[in-house]
Amino acid sequence: MSKNIKVLFLSFFFLSTCFIAAHAVAIVGEEINPNSFEGTDTERILQAIQEASGNSNLVRIPRVNDNGTNIWMIDSALLLPSNITIILDNCTLQLSDTSRDNLFRSDNVGEGIENPVWNENISIYGVGYPILKGADNPRATGDGARMITLNPKEEQAKGNWRVSYGTDAGKPGVKQKSDWRNIMVLIGYVKNFKIKNVRFENTHGWTISFERTVGADLSDLTIFNEEFVTVNGEQLMVSNKDGINLRQGCKNFRINNISGVTGDDFIALSNLDTKPDQPQKNGDINSGMVTASRWYGPEDDIEQVVITNVSCENKYRAVAIRASDEAGIHHVYINGLIFRSIDDRYEAILIGGTGYGKESSPGKINNIHAMNIIGDGQSLVRIQAKVKDCNFMNGMYSGENDTATLYEIDPLETSGITENGWTKVK
Repeated sequence: MSKNIKVLFLSFFFLSTCFIAAHAVAIVGEEINPNSFEGTDTERILQAIQEASGNSNLVRIPRVNDNGTNIWMIDSALLLPSNITIILDNCTLQLSDTSRDNLFRSDNVGEGIENPVWNENISIYGVGYPILKGADNPRATGDGARMITLNPKEEQAKGNWRVSYGTDAGKPGVKQKSDWRNIMVLIGYVKNFKIKNVRFENTHGWTISFERTVGADLSDLTIFNEEFVTVNGEQLMVSNKDGINLRQGCKNFRINNISGVTGDDFIALSNLDTKPDQPQKNGDINSGMVTASRWYGPEDDIEQVVITNVSCENKYRAVAIRASDEAGIHHVYINGLIFRSIDDRYEAILIGGTGYGKESSPGKINNIHAMNIIGDGQSLVRIQAKVKDCNFMNGMYSGENDTATLYEIDPLETSGITENGWTKVK
Protein backbone atom coordinates (compact mmCIF):
# COMPACT_ATOMS: atom_id res chain seq x y z
CA MET A 1 0.00 0.00 0.00
CA SER A 2 1.47 3.40 -1.06
CA LYS A 3 1.91 6.24 1.40
CA ASN A 4 -0.82 8.32 -0.25
CA ILE A 5 -3.27 5.44 -0.17
CA LYS A 6 -2.43 4.83 3.51
CA VAL A 7 -3.03 8.49 4.32
CA LEU A 8 -6.30 8.43 2.41
CA PHE A 9 -7.40 5.24 4.18
CA LEU A 10 -6.48 6.56 7.63
CA SER A 11 -8.21 9.86 6.92
CA PHE A 12 -11.35 8.03 5.83
CA PHE A 13 -11.17 5.79 8.90
CA PHE A 14 -10.72 8.80 11.19
CA LEU A 15 -13.61 10.71 9.64
CA SER A 16 -15.82 7.62 9.75
CA THR A 17 -14.96 7.06 13.40
CA CYS A 18 -15.73 10.67 14.24
CA PHE A 19 -19.06 10.43 12.40
CA ILE A 20 -20.01 7.24 14.21
CA ALA A 21 -18.94 8.68 17.57
CA ALA A 22 -20.86 11.90 16.95
CA HIS A 23 -23.90 9.92 15.87
CA ALA A 24 -23.67 7.73 18.99
CA VAL A 25 -23.44 10.81 21.21
CA ALA A 26 -26.46 12.27 19.45
CA ILE A 27 -28.46 9.11 20.10
CA VAL A 28 -27.38 9.01 23.75
CA GLY A 29 -28.26 12.67 24.07
CA GLU A 30 -31.74 11.98 22.72
CA GLU A 31 -32.45 9.16 25.14
CA ILE A 32 -34.77 10.14 27.95
CA ASN A 33 -33.84 8.83 31.39
CA PRO A 34 -36.47 8.81 34.18
CA ASN A 35 -33.76 9.79 36.66
CA SER A 36 -33.96 13.26 35.11
CA PHE A 37 -37.41 13.81 36.63
CA GLU A 38 -38.92 14.15 40.10
CA GLY A 39 -41.67 12.20 41.82
CA THR A 40 -42.37 8.56 42.48
CA ASP A 41 -40.77 5.91 40.28
CA THR A 42 -44.01 5.58 38.34
CA GLU A 43 -44.36 9.33 37.89
CA ARG A 44 -40.78 9.72 36.71
CA ILE A 45 -41.06 6.96 34.11
CA LEU A 46 -44.38 8.34 32.85
CA GLN A 47 -42.81 11.82 32.59
CA ALA A 48 -39.94 10.34 30.62
CA ILE A 49 -42.36 8.63 28.24
CA GLN A 50 -44.31 11.87 27.81
CA GLU A 51 -41.10 13.83 27.14
CA ALA A 52 -39.87 11.26 24.60
CA SER A 53 -43.19 10.89 22.78
CA GLY A 54 -43.07 12.81 19.53
CA ASN A 55 -39.42 13.71 20.03
CA SER A 56 -36.78 10.98 20.34
CA ASN A 57 -39.49 8.39 21.09
CA LEU A 58 -36.87 6.57 23.15
CA VAL A 59 -36.77 5.99 26.92
CA ARG A 60 -33.96 4.11 28.64
CA ILE A 61 -34.64 2.86 32.17
CA PRO A 62 -31.27 2.21 33.82
CA ARG A 63 -30.34 -0.31 36.49
CA VAL A 64 -29.59 2.32 39.12
CA ASN A 65 -32.51 4.33 40.44
CA ASP A 66 -31.43 7.75 41.73
CA ASN A 67 -33.43 7.13 44.90
CA GLY A 68 -30.57 4.82 45.94
CA THR A 69 -32.12 1.48 45.01
CA ASN A 70 -31.77 -0.88 42.08
CA ILE A 71 -35.53 -1.41 41.82
CA TRP A 72 -38.16 0.74 40.14
CA MET A 73 -41.42 0.34 42.08
CA ILE A 74 -44.51 0.68 39.89
CA ASP A 75 -47.78 1.79 41.51
CA SER A 76 -49.96 2.01 38.38
CA ALA A 77 -49.70 1.09 34.72
CA LEU A 78 -46.93 2.58 32.61
CA LEU A 79 -48.96 3.69 29.59
CA LEU A 80 -47.37 3.27 26.17
CA PRO A 81 -48.27 5.62 23.29
CA SER A 82 -47.61 5.02 19.61
CA ASN A 83 -44.06 5.19 18.26
CA ILE A 84 -42.32 4.58 21.58
CA THR A 85 -39.33 2.40 22.38
CA ILE A 86 -38.60 1.43 25.98
CA ILE A 87 -35.10 0.12 26.70
CA LEU A 88 -34.86 -1.87 29.93
CA ASP A 89 -31.17 -1.53 30.68
CA ASN A 90 -30.30 -4.22 33.25
CA CYS A 91 -33.09 -2.85 35.40
CA THR A 92 -35.75 -4.39 37.63
CA LEU A 93 -39.29 -3.05 37.55
CA GLN A 94 -41.61 -4.39 40.25
CA LEU A 95 -45.27 -3.81 40.96
CA SER A 96 -45.65 -2.36 44.44
CA ASP A 97 -47.87 -3.84 47.14
CA THR A 98 -50.18 -0.84 46.67
CA SER A 99 -50.61 -1.41 42.94
CA ARG A 100 -53.70 -2.99 41.44
CA ASP A 101 -52.93 -2.45 37.80
CA ASN A 102 -50.88 -3.65 34.85
CA LEU A 103 -47.17 -2.91 34.76
CA PHE A 104 -47.23 -1.90 31.07
CA ARG A 105 -50.37 -1.18 29.00
CA SER A 106 -50.89 0.47 25.64
CA ASP A 107 -52.37 3.89 26.43
CA ASN A 108 -55.30 3.55 24.02
CA VAL A 109 -57.13 0.99 26.17
CA GLY A 110 -58.23 1.03 29.78
CA GLU A 111 -61.11 1.52 32.17
CA GLY A 112 -63.93 3.50 30.55
CA ILE A 113 -62.28 3.74 27.11
CA GLU A 114 -65.23 2.51 25.06
CA ASN A 115 -63.98 3.58 21.63
CA PRO A 116 -60.24 2.87 21.49
CA VAL A 117 -58.21 4.07 18.51
CA TRP A 118 -55.32 2.09 17.09
CA ASN A 119 -51.80 2.58 18.40
CA GLU A 120 -48.73 1.54 16.42
CA ASN A 121 -45.02 0.87 16.67
CA ILE A 122 -44.46 0.05 20.34
CA SER A 123 -41.24 -1.72 21.35
CA ILE A 124 -39.76 -2.98 24.62
CA TYR A 125 -36.14 -4.11 24.42
CA GLY A 126 -34.11 -5.60 27.24
CA VAL A 127 -30.37 -5.05 27.59
CA GLY A 128 -28.43 -7.42 29.82
CA TYR A 129 -30.72 -9.01 32.42
CA PRO A 130 -33.86 -6.91 32.89
CA ILE A 131 -36.66 -8.24 35.11
CA LEU A 132 -40.35 -7.39 35.34
CA LYS A 133 -41.87 -8.83 38.49
CA GLY A 134 -45.04 -8.86 40.53
CA ALA A 135 -45.61 -7.45 44.00
CA ASP A 136 -44.24 -9.17 47.07
CA ASN A 137 -47.77 -9.18 48.53
CA PRO A 138 -50.29 -8.47 45.73
CA ARG A 139 -53.70 -6.87 46.29
CA ALA A 140 -55.44 -9.06 43.70
CA THR A 141 -54.52 -11.93 41.41
CA GLY A 142 -56.13 -14.21 38.83
CA ASP A 143 -58.46 -13.56 35.89
CA GLY A 144 -61.86 -11.90 35.69
CA ALA A 145 -63.66 -15.00 36.99
CA ARG A 146 -61.80 -15.16 40.32
CA MET A 147 -62.86 -13.94 43.73
CA ILE A 148 -59.91 -12.81 45.79
CA THR A 149 -59.27 -14.36 49.17
CA LEU A 150 -56.65 -14.34 51.89
CA ASN A 151 -56.78 -18.13 52.13
CA PRO A 152 -57.27 -19.91 48.77
CA LYS A 153 -56.66 -23.34 50.27
CA GLU A 154 -59.43 -22.89 52.83
CA GLU A 155 -61.88 -21.68 50.19
CA GLN A 156 -61.09 -24.58 47.90
CA ALA A 157 -61.68 -26.99 50.76
CA LYS A 158 -65.20 -25.54 50.90
CA GLY A 159 -65.63 -26.22 47.20
CA ASN A 160 -64.98 -22.65 46.07
CA TRP A 161 -62.45 -23.23 43.28
CA ARG A 162 -62.68 -19.94 41.41
CA VAL A 163 -60.56 -18.02 43.90
CA SER A 164 -57.12 -16.45 43.98
CA TYR A 165 -54.98 -14.74 46.60
CA GLY A 166 -55.14 -10.99 47.25
CA THR A 167 -54.84 -8.63 50.20
CA ASP A 168 -57.91 -6.65 49.08
CA ALA A 169 -60.07 -9.61 50.13
CA GLY A 170 -62.75 -8.62 52.61
CA LYS A 171 -62.01 -4.89 52.48
CA PRO A 172 -65.20 -2.81 52.29
CA GLY A 173 -65.68 -0.68 49.21
CA VAL A 174 -62.96 -2.51 47.28
CA LYS A 175 -63.65 -4.70 44.26
CA GLN A 176 -63.64 -8.34 45.37
CA LYS A 177 -63.35 -9.89 41.93
CA SER A 178 -60.28 -9.87 39.71
CA ASP A 179 -60.04 -8.42 36.19
CA TRP A 180 -57.68 -7.53 33.34
CA ARG A 181 -55.56 -5.29 35.59
CA ASN A 182 -53.81 -8.41 36.92
CA ILE A 183 -52.13 -8.97 33.54
CA MET A 184 -48.54 -7.74 33.72
CA VAL A 185 -48.25 -6.47 30.12
CA LEU A 186 -51.51 -5.75 28.29
CA ILE A 187 -51.57 -4.65 24.66
CA GLY A 188 -54.79 -3.87 22.76
CA TYR A 189 -55.56 -2.40 19.34
CA VAL A 190 -51.88 -2.08 18.40
CA LYS A 191 -50.20 -2.47 15.04
CA ASN A 192 -46.54 -3.51 15.20
CA PHE A 193 -45.41 -4.47 18.69
CA LYS A 194 -42.05 -5.91 19.72
CA ILE A 195 -40.63 -7.21 22.95
CA LYS A 196 -37.25 -8.87 23.32
CA ASN A 197 -34.90 -10.16 26.03
CA VAL A 198 -36.97 -9.74 29.18
CA ARG A 199 -37.43 -11.98 32.23
CA PHE A 200 -40.82 -12.08 33.95
CA GLU A 201 -41.27 -13.21 37.54
CA ASN A 202 -44.35 -13.96 39.66
CA THR A 203 -47.00 -11.98 37.84
CA HIS A 204 -50.49 -11.45 39.28
CA GLY A 205 -52.16 -13.36 36.46
CA TRP A 206 -51.27 -13.72 32.80
CA THR A 207 -47.75 -12.60 32.01
CA ILE A 208 -48.42 -10.81 28.72
CA SER A 209 -51.68 -10.63 26.79
CA PHE A 210 -52.66 -9.26 23.40
CA GLU A 211 -56.11 -8.23 22.20
CA ARG A 212 -56.74 -7.18 18.60
CA THR A 213 -53.04 -6.75 17.92
CA VAL A 214 -51.67 -7.04 14.39
CA GLY A 215 -47.99 -7.66 13.72
CA ALA A 216 -46.11 -8.69 16.86
CA ASP A 217 -42.62 -10.05 17.42
CA LEU A 218 -41.83 -11.69 20.78
CA SER A 219 -38.41 -13.21 21.29
CA ASP A 220 -35.90 -14.28 23.90
CA LEU A 221 -38.27 -14.16 26.85
CA THR A 222 -37.96 -16.08 30.11
CA ILE A 223 -41.06 -16.58 32.22
CA PHE A 224 -40.86 -17.74 35.84
CA ASN A 225 -44.46 -17.70 36.97
CA GLU A 226 -45.24 -20.57 39.31
CA GLU A 227 -48.72 -21.23 40.67
CA PHE A 228 -47.89 -20.21 44.24
CA VAL A 229 -46.54 -16.99 45.69
CA THR A 230 -44.67 -16.99 49.00
CA VAL A 231 -45.86 -14.34 51.44
CA ASN A 232 -44.36 -14.23 54.95
CA GLY A 233 -43.09 -17.76 54.47
CA GLU A 234 -46.48 -19.16 53.44
CA GLN A 235 -47.26 -20.47 49.97
CA LEU A 236 -50.52 -19.07 48.60
CA MET A 237 -52.21 -20.04 45.35
CA VAL A 238 -52.42 -17.56 42.50
CA SER A 239 -54.70 -18.62 39.64
CA ASN A 240 -54.33 -18.10 35.89
CA LYS A 241 -50.57 -17.64 35.81
CA ASP A 242 -50.29 -18.09 32.05
CA GLY A 243 -47.33 -17.06 29.98
CA ILE A 244 -48.33 -15.50 26.65
CA ASN A 245 -51.98 -15.02 25.64
CA LEU A 246 -53.47 -14.07 22.28
CA ARG A 247 -57.12 -13.10 22.27
CA GLN A 248 -59.59 -11.92 19.62
CA GLY A 249 -58.18 -10.34 16.47
CA CYS A 250 -54.51 -11.20 16.95
CA LYS A 251 -52.78 -11.68 13.60
CA ASN A 252 -49.28 -11.98 12.17
CA PHE A 253 -47.41 -13.00 15.32
CA ARG A 254 -43.91 -14.37 15.63
CA ILE A 255 -43.14 -15.97 19.00
CA ASN A 256 -39.59 -17.31 19.22
CA ASN A 257 -37.16 -18.60 21.83
CA ILE A 258 -39.39 -18.55 24.90
CA SER A 259 -38.69 -20.65 28.00
CA GLY A 260 -39.75 -21.05 31.59
CA VAL A 261 -42.25 -22.34 34.13
CA THR A 262 -45.87 -21.26 34.49
CA GLY A 263 -48.75 -22.04 36.81
CA ASP A 264 -51.14 -22.32 33.86
CA ASP A 265 -50.88 -22.57 30.06
CA PHE A 266 -47.53 -21.39 28.72
CA ILE A 267 -48.94 -20.01 25.46
CA ALA A 268 -52.69 -19.71 24.90
CA LEU A 269 -54.57 -18.71 21.78
CA SER A 270 -58.14 -18.08 22.95
CA ASN A 271 -60.96 -16.85 20.71
CA LEU A 272 -63.92 -17.20 23.04
CA ASP A 273 -67.35 -15.61 23.12
CA THR A 274 -68.70 -17.17 26.30
CA LYS A 275 -71.76 -14.94 26.79
CA PRO A 276 -73.13 -14.09 23.33
CA ASP A 277 -76.50 -13.12 24.80
CA GLN A 278 -75.00 -10.40 26.97
CA PRO A 279 -73.68 -7.06 25.70
CA GLN A 280 -69.91 -6.62 25.86
CA LYS A 281 -68.04 -3.35 25.67
CA ASN A 282 -64.52 -2.01 25.65
CA GLY A 283 -63.03 -0.69 28.88
CA ASP A 284 -65.20 -2.81 31.19
CA ILE A 285 -63.42 -3.14 34.54
CA ASN A 286 -65.53 -6.21 35.36
CA SER A 287 -64.20 -8.18 32.39
CA GLY A 288 -61.20 -10.41 31.88
CA MET A 289 -60.43 -8.45 28.69
CA VAL A 290 -59.84 -4.73 28.34
CA THR A 291 -61.48 -4.78 24.89
CA ALA A 292 -64.86 -6.36 24.21
CA SER A 293 -64.85 -10.11 24.86
CA ARG A 294 -66.85 -10.78 21.73
CA TRP A 295 -66.15 -12.26 18.29
CA TYR A 296 -67.54 -9.83 15.71
CA GLY A 297 -66.44 -11.61 12.54
CA PRO A 298 -63.36 -12.74 10.59
CA GLU A 299 -61.54 -9.55 11.59
CA ASP A 300 -61.50 -11.06 15.09
CA ASP A 301 -60.04 -14.41 14.00
CA ILE A 302 -56.64 -15.37 15.37
CA GLU A 303 -54.40 -16.22 12.42
CA GLN A 304 -50.90 -16.33 10.96
CA VAL A 305 -49.10 -17.22 14.18
CA VAL A 306 -45.60 -18.73 14.17
CA ILE A 307 -44.33 -20.30 17.41
CA THR A 308 -40.75 -21.61 17.43
CA ASN A 309 -38.13 -22.79 19.91
CA VAL A 310 -40.18 -23.12 23.08
CA SER A 311 -39.10 -25.00 26.21
CA CYS A 312 -41.46 -24.99 29.17
CA GLU A 313 -43.00 -26.88 32.06
CA ASN A 314 -46.30 -26.73 33.93
CA LYS A 315 -49.21 -29.01 34.79
CA TYR A 316 -51.41 -27.59 32.06
CA ARG A 317 -50.35 -27.08 28.42
CA ALA A 318 -47.45 -25.70 26.44
CA VAL A 319 -49.74 -24.38 23.68
CA ALA A 320 -53.51 -24.22 24.17
CA ILE A 321 -55.71 -23.37 21.18
CA ARG A 322 -59.31 -22.70 22.19
CA ALA A 323 -62.23 -21.33 20.20
CA SER A 324 -65.98 -21.26 20.66
CA ASP A 325 -68.93 -21.06 18.29
CA GLU A 326 -68.05 -19.33 14.99
CA ALA A 327 -64.79 -17.75 16.19
CA GLY A 328 -61.83 -18.85 14.11
CA ILE A 329 -58.23 -19.80 14.83
CA HIS A 330 -56.23 -20.84 11.81
CA HIS A 331 -52.83 -20.94 10.14
CA VAL A 332 -50.78 -21.60 13.25
CA TYR A 333 -47.29 -23.02 12.78
CA ILE A 334 -45.43 -24.61 15.72
CA ASN A 335 -41.86 -25.80 15.20
CA GLY A 336 -39.58 -26.85 18.04
CA LEU A 337 -41.36 -27.42 21.34
CA ILE A 338 -40.16 -29.23 24.45
CA PHE A 339 -42.82 -29.72 27.13
CA ARG A 340 -42.36 -31.18 30.58
CA SER A 341 -45.63 -31.99 32.30
CA ILE A 342 -45.71 -31.51 36.06
CA ASP A 343 -47.57 -34.39 37.75
CA ASP A 344 -48.08 -36.01 34.29
CA ARG A 345 -51.08 -33.82 33.62
CA TYR A 346 -52.51 -32.71 30.30
CA GLU A 347 -50.58 -32.36 27.06
CA ALA A 348 -48.12 -30.37 25.00
CA ILE A 349 -50.79 -29.02 22.62
CA LEU A 350 -54.53 -28.64 23.17
CA ILE A 351 -56.84 -27.95 20.22
CA GLY A 352 -60.47 -27.20 20.94
CA GLY A 353 -61.34 -26.28 24.49
CA THR A 354 -64.55 -27.08 26.37
CA GLY A 355 -66.52 -25.16 28.95
CA TYR A 356 -66.06 -21.80 27.24
CA GLY A 357 -69.42 -21.26 25.58
CA LYS A 358 -70.74 -23.06 22.52
CA GLU A 359 -68.71 -25.83 20.93
CA SER A 360 -66.35 -24.67 18.20
CA SER A 361 -68.13 -24.95 14.83
CA PRO A 362 -66.73 -27.50 12.36
CA GLY A 363 -63.62 -26.29 10.59
CA LYS A 364 -63.36 -22.97 12.43
CA ILE A 365 -60.09 -24.24 13.86
CA ASN A 366 -57.98 -25.21 10.88
CA ASN A 367 -54.47 -25.35 9.48
CA ILE A 368 -52.66 -26.04 12.73
CA HIS A 369 -49.24 -27.44 11.84
CA ALA A 370 -46.92 -28.74 14.59
CA MET A 371 -43.55 -30.38 14.10
CA ASN A 372 -40.50 -31.35 16.12
CA ILE A 373 -42.38 -31.71 19.40
CA ILE A 374 -41.09 -33.53 22.49
CA GLY A 375 -43.31 -34.03 25.54
CA ASP A 376 -44.78 -36.27 28.19
CA GLY A 377 -48.00 -35.93 30.20
CA GLN A 378 -51.13 -37.48 28.72
CA SER A 379 -50.39 -36.81 25.03
CA LEU A 380 -48.58 -34.58 22.59
CA VAL A 381 -51.88 -33.26 21.24
CA ARG A 382 -55.45 -33.47 22.53
CA ILE A 383 -58.21 -32.72 20.01
CA GLN A 384 -61.53 -31.51 21.40
CA ALA A 385 -63.04 -29.82 18.34
CA LYS A 386 -64.07 -30.64 14.77
CA VAL A 387 -60.87 -29.31 13.28
CA LYS A 388 -59.71 -29.64 9.70
CA ASP A 389 -56.50 -29.58 7.69
CA CYS A 390 -54.02 -30.07 10.52
CA ASN A 391 -50.66 -31.81 10.35
CA PHE A 392 -48.50 -33.22 13.12
CA MET A 393 -44.98 -34.33 12.26
CA ASN A 394 -41.85 -35.53 14.06
CA GLY A 395 -43.22 -35.91 17.58
CA MET A 396 -41.68 -37.91 20.42
CA TYR A 397 -44.14 -38.70 23.21
CA SER A 398 -42.88 -40.35 26.43
CA GLY A 399 -45.96 -40.11 28.64
CA GLU A 400 -48.32 -42.63 30.21
CA ASN A 401 -50.69 -43.33 27.30
CA ASP A 402 -50.17 -45.55 24.26
CA THR A 403 -50.56 -42.91 21.56
CA ALA A 404 -49.27 -39.39 21.01
CA THR A 405 -52.74 -38.11 20.05
CA LEU A 406 -55.90 -38.16 22.17
CA TYR A 407 -59.31 -37.53 20.61
CA GLU A 408 -62.17 -36.36 22.81
CA ILE A 409 -64.50 -36.31 19.82
CA ASP A 410 -65.14 -38.84 17.08
CA PRO A 411 -62.10 -38.66 14.75
CA LEU A 412 -64.51 -39.05 11.82
CA GLU A 413 -65.87 -35.60 12.66
CA THR A 414 -62.49 -34.09 11.81
CA SER A 415 -61.07 -33.83 8.31
CA GLY A 416 -57.64 -33.57 6.77
CA ILE A 417 -55.72 -34.63 9.91
CA THR A 418 -52.33 -36.19 9.14
CA GLU A 419 -49.54 -37.56 11.31
CA ASN A 420 -46.00 -38.33 10.21
CA GLY A 421 -43.43 -39.63 12.68
CA TRP A 422 -45.80 -38.73 15.51
CA THR A 423 -45.01 -41.58 17.88
CA LYS A 424 -44.88 -42.93 21.41
CA VAL A 425 -41.34 -43.69 22.61
CA LYS A 426 -40.17 -45.58 25.68
